[in-house]
Amino acid sequence: MKISWLDVRATGESKAAVLQEALHYRLDGVLADDLGDLADLPPTIAKVYFPGTSLPDDFGAANVVIIDPRIHDVSTAELGLRHPQVEFGRFVEITDAATLEDACSSARDERWSVLLFRDPTKIPLEIVIAAAARSKGSMITVAKDVEEAEIIFGVLEHGSDGVLMAPARVGDAAQLKAASEAQSLPVDLVELDIVTTTHIGMGERACVDTCSYLRPDEGILVGSHSKGMILCVSETHPLPYMPTRPFRVNAGAIHSYTLSKDERTHYLSELMAGSKVMAVDVKGQTRMVTVGRVKIESRPLISVDAVAPNGRTVNLILQDDWHVRVLGPGGTVLNSTELRPGDKVLGYLPSEDRHVGYPISEFCLEK
Repeated sequence: MKISWLDVRATGESKAAVLQEALHYRLDGVLADDLGDLADLPPTIAKVYFPGTSLPDDFGAANVVIIDPRIHDVSTAELGLRHPQVEFGRFVEITDAATLEDACSSARDERWSVLLFRDPTKIPLEIVIAAAARSKGSMITVAKDVEEAEIIFGVLEHGSDGVLMAPARVGDAAQLKAASEAQSLPVDLVELDIVTTTHIGMGERACVDTCSYLRPDEGILVGSHSKGMILCVSETHPLPYMPTRPFRVNAGAIHSYTLSKDERTHYLSELMAGSKVMAVDVKGQTRMVTVGRVKIESRPLISVDAVAPNGRTVNLILQDDWHVRVLGPGGTVLNSTELRPGDKVLGYLPSEDRHVGYPISEFCLEK
């Protein structure tokens, strides 16, 4: 879980509404330059004080104080001795090599580091993240909007520990919290027993080419029905007549569902460059990957029927060719044309039906 802090210093007349939104969506902290803005906040949220030109003798309700060494001629260690009930951190504005090194030092040594990068490139942020890899402190990076926050959370795969953002409008706090929780949660895979396979003739199938290298035990979940999917493996395993393409999943017929962010389903036919899909490994660990291209072509198709331990039936329609594969228990790679009754494959059984891809509890019969 990433840290989400809301900067309310310049919210003006909307400050009360923004604070209520921050509390409602359970943001992790509110940063203010007025101790009065923090006084009535509940203990469930970090009350972060960023003082102006002078430091008060009493920090009031604040439990985190960020100082700017360019203005405040005192160290965080000294302040910690004076106010042991308060956590202290440093603000660093990164504009050149010297301030970048200062940011690296702060991220390594301080409990909190609030970093403002002035240049649009994310390379300085990458350097600080790498420098602070073993730090026990937390690095909070300033973002101008939610879109940049999402990028900051993902830099170097680890991302900044948190983001500080000033809301432009009511609603931004909710979006920031959603961005901080965007890391994919694991799914519970089950073993499915193959019942029948049927050659069903020609149709359009989709290859999903992602912008990421997929591992040999990783693919995407695909199924004809929203309540049952099979784990289709990426083309990372050697083939006799073509090179491996570890970014690709030969995923299934165009009507098939796959999973995306927040377990929303998308038809394979809907995916395009820039879409997000959920990559899943044989242990159920997930991550979001970006689609770079979808290739839809007419090919012979094979229909695969399987049954779950609870009796639920699952169907997957694939290209009818030996090199199209699914994953079984332990990462076993199974060629689709060689599946036989009794073979076991890995699958997922979503518990809810779908309306325009979103989970919803309602009557829905798929067959």
